[in-house]
Amino acid sequence: MQTIQPLRIDLAAFTPSKSQRRILAANSDIRWEIIPARADDDVQRLFQIHKGRFSSNVPDSIFDFIASEQPASHPSECLEFRALLGDRLIAASFMALGRNSTSGIYGVFDPEFSRRSPGTLTMLREIEFSRESGRAHYYPGYATLEPSAYDYKKRYSALEFLDWSAGLWLPLHEPVRQSFKTES
Repeated sequence: MQTIQPLRIDLAAFTPSKSQRRILAANSDIRWEIIPARADDDVQRLFQIHKGRFSSNVPDSIFDFIASEQPASHPSECLEFRALLGDRLIAASFMALGRNSTSGIYGVFDPEFSRRSPGTLTMLREIEFSRESGRAHYYPGYATLEPSAYDYKKRYSALEFLDWSAGLWLPLHEPVRQSFKTES
């Protein structure tokens, strides 16, 4: 059993860490396309390669995460971030747009390019877009209180978690995690 922690980043207070700045610098050769979400054949092929990284809870389709066959507008406006190296699509992510916030939906990448940290790279690009468009928060989804594959989401500054019992967003730092853990 794992304790789910919804997460968000306060964009006004966010600053990339030293390792995140290194990832951005190492990927300066990436060309970005930000388009209305469509999940075309290239992204679906990338999804099939990406899902090979998992041994359990393996999704069948990118549409398990994108709620419709028209992801650009249903159930809300959604963008697709495409990372290209030359003409090759190496990563893609999807982000829903709200009035005051954005929400990362799902990201895929070609494991051949893992050393480039494409999951972190697409999240950083989504955060940058969110800040530039005047949003207050970026929701990267959730992580678990216990160690899990989602721990990479806990490596961002200005991160907050939802305290379910109080209904409040609180800073996610070690003292909070410790006190949250003892209450579970």
